[in-house]
Amino acid sequence: MRPAATRPAGRLPRPTTAPAGFPPGGLPGLDPAWSRLVAVPETPLDGSLALPGAASGPAADRTWHVLDTGPLLAARGVTPVGTLLCVHGNPTWSYLWRGLATAGLAAGGTRTGAWRVVAVDQLDMGYSERTGTHRTLRRRVRDLADLTDALGLDGPVVTVGHDWGGVVSLGWAVDHPDALAGVVLLDTAVHQPADRPIPLPLRAALGVLGPSTVATPAFLETTLALAHPPLPDDVKDAYRAPYRTAGRRSGIGAFVADIPVGPGHPSASELDRIADGVRDLDVPALLLWGPRDPVFDEAHLGDLCGRLPRARVHRFEGAGHLLPEDADTAGAVMTWLADRHDDAPAAAPAPPPGADARTPAGSRSPMWHHLDELADDDSTALVEMAPSTGVGVRTVTWRLLARRVRELACGLHAAGVRRGDRVSLLVPPGADLTAALYACLRIGAVVVVADAGLGARGLTRAVRGAQPAVVVGERRGLAAARALRWPGRRVSTTTLPPATAAALGVELSLPDVVDLGAGTGLPPEPGPDDLAAVLFTSGSTGPAKGVVYTHAQLAAMRDALAAQYGLGVGTGIVAGFAPFALLGPALGCCSVTPDMDVTAPRTLTARAVAAAADAAAVGVDGTTVVFLSPAAVANVVATSGELTADDERALARVRLLLSAGAPVAERLLAAVGDLVPRAVPHTPYGMTEGLLLTDVTLEEIRAAGPGGAAGGACVGRPAAGVTVRISALDADGRATGPLTAAPDVTGEVVVAAPHVKDHYDRLWLTDRDSRRGTPDGDGATRPGATRPAGAEDLVPGARWHRTGDVGRLDADGRLWIEGRLAHVLVTADGPVTPVGPERRAESVPGVRRAGVVGVGPRGTQQVVVVVETQVGARRPALAAPALTAAVRTAVGRDVAAVLVVPDLPTDVRHNSKIDRARLAAWADRVLAGGRMGRP
Repeated sequence: MRPAATRPAGRLPRPTTAPAGFPPGGLPGLDPAWSRLVAVPETPLDGSLALPGAASGPAADRTWHVLDTGPLLAARGVTPVGTLLCVHGNPTWSYLWRGLATAGLAAGGTRTGAWRVVAVDQLDMGYSERTGTHRTLRRRVRDLADLTDALGLDGPVVTVGHDWGGVVSLGWAVDHPDALAGVVLLDTAVHQPADRPIPLPLRAALGVLGPSTVATPAFLETTLALAHPPLPDDVKDAYRAPYRTAGRRSGIGAFVADIPVGPGHPSASELDRIADGVRDLDVPALLLWGPRDPVFDEAHLGDLCGRLPRARVHRFEGAGHLLPEDADTAGAVMTWLADRHDDAPAAAPAPPPGADARTPAGSRSPMWHHLDELADDDSTALVEMAPSTGVGVRTVTWRLLARRVRELACGLHAAGVRRGDRVSLLVPPGADLTAALYACLRIGAVVVVADAGLGARGLTRAVRGAQPAVVVGERRGLAAARALRWPGRRVSTTTLPPATAAALGVELSLPDVVDLGAGTGLPPEPGPDDLAAVLFTSGSTGPAKGVVYTHAQLAAMRDALAAQYGLGVGTGIVAGFAPFALLGPALGCCSVTPDMDVTAPRTLTARAVAAAADAAAVGVDGTTVVFLSPAAVANVVATSGELTADDERALARVRLLLSAGAPVAERLLAAVGDLVPRAVPHTPYGMTEGLLLTDVTLEEIRAAGPGGAAGGACVGRPAAGVTVRISALDADGRATGPLTAAPDVTGEVVVAAPHVKDHYDRLWLTDRDSRRGTPDGDGATRPGATRPAGAEDLVPGARWHRTGDVGRLDADGRLWIEGRLAHVLVTADGPVTPVGPERRAESVPGVRRAGVVGVGPRGTQQVVVVVETQVGARRPALAAPALTAAVRTAVGRDVAAVLVVPDLPTDVRHNSKIDRARLAAWADRVLAGGRMGRP
């Protein structure tokens, strides 16, 4: 790490000497049989070392304490696949890797194979020898090489490092390319950006070096307090065990003193050598990260990703600096090793099921092709009914939009934005967002779209995780970016007063960007397989995930929508659902953003829809389409009494009504359909990972009926190019069955289509779990690979996505959604999916909405129904006996309790998806005797 600063004043701790030893017995998770002492000849270093008392002079033997599972494997007659060389940081010790040692032993007999784990206590740390010398980074890298020489480790070796041990392990990796088989890193860094201060905890430690790191256990205790959740007392005591006295802690202080805080530091040149050498490592790599780490942040992760561009990356949301304690990193490492075992060359992939072989992805027209075709057209491209400037209605022609996109594209490129750079767009839907988005796509920058509906915390998590190089925003978004310390250069949509720009850290405005690009040309177009966008999910079932699309996949999404609904030039779109506002120019449609708060879809009124529909119809010869989220549909119906005769005439021109984002109740779809009497109401099924998967009309929903005993929401038949399969639930409620198209099999919905996502951003494990195919998740059949469940129904090369939704196909090929896999109840009678019982509960007179959840241990869960009533309840309560009896009869199974609440908790973005996880936790507390507060 190389901050541009000098080390704060602080006296170096006096080095002490003490022999190596063994840990005490009874430390949780640590097998005494793993411990061994190894005498290692110390190789002298050439040249002088600047730190007083630094290790130099004649060779000496040093005694190391290591955890080594090799002897146990040998006693079992097991030959390991290779060795995991694990290096701890400061102030931990080899105890950090006890889970990995257990996992490496347990992998014997699996396709991973057993791995020998050698977890070291670095000299002066843990139970290794206290050498009486200050050991620099160069010395420690050589120390580790001396140890591996003594142990005879000649490969294959996978290095595993955490904190400062990550740097030491990388030094060994750079120096041993012939033995190196892979690299695993957890919360570490090899470079500190020059414009960023050294992390606060380390600044504090450097400032009071002796008292905080040696004389007292403060530095150690601070580190132990970084675990999430807090460590058990016995685990804390295990970490404290080797550091009970100041003399035993001298190595902790020496480690802190060795942090390079400037180019003159004695370890600076070695750190530079390692950082440069990492770029040349040609081995598989795995980066595991705790985003709550106050020492190593997302910028450090981004730097490592740049040096190891082919690395698998997984961020464990909620985890922090002590990542092996916060998350199952051992399981992640063993999974990664298993995938490497299967990593043989794959056969050339076939097209996904349903794909048109005559139209390969690479031949699709780019997202901006209509902007090029209509660059001289003065008809309307987009309309903002309530622009953020607050000045009337804003109308933009195709000519103006195409010119603005080109100007911004040239300007962004002139400002240094390059292909692959990430640009976060914190701009409400409208002309500025549209122009900036298409400009970024044109130059190959990767747009990051995380809307304000995620809330401040969700937005912060999303933006920091995506690590954009540039943030484009309005004043409010830029103020949030400044206050919450989001990364990226700042660009404002408008010219700000100098003082305001300085306060917000704004370098440029979009007008400045246009000026920069004047007279310059556009760079070459990005390719179809280049990354195009990171679109964040709603976070309705956990932290929002960044969904990554290539240019070909975005174009396939556009083409799927155009083919399904006949959208194109001459179509007017009322975009009451933000994603469709951005797709308008790609489709060649005139798009109108209605007067609403996009962060709260339920603010859209019937009159606002009518005004937008009227604007969309101006100059349009074809279809007028209205896209609404379910929450918007509910409020449009609720405010329909305010419509005037002119409003009704505008709505009568609408030919197609779409409501997407969550299932829509039949009666609600019918009610909004009555407001657009000439339109065909549709409710497509999809998600951020695949915007259009199936489609159904109101008439088809009515023809399908209630869905029999299983119930659920009918979402229709697959769209063109989409294949839907089901993986049946087992008795535990897990989707373990082979993929099937057989009717009436309830299980997880698995889909394949050209427009399904490429991957999740920096969530390798999540992405791996979301795929269906060979163990490495790419859907290809590899030589020697284990044949996955359902392989008989997979097409090589297809990208199969596990949606996380539970449903079934009926005999007519229609898909019925029965809930989320995470929300399946497992009762004594087996799994229960929630949507069918919810729909039946909602058929009871007086019930507006219902949520079905389970309380109690999985396997014996009890069904609880929580309802909103038509006449809103003032406070949560047990339902009246008559309502309880009616709900139990309608649901048709044992119901432990019926509760009434004023409002069911819903997700932020759609305002409509019931948060069943939150509701279940609340019901569990209430029925256990807790306070009857709002859920």
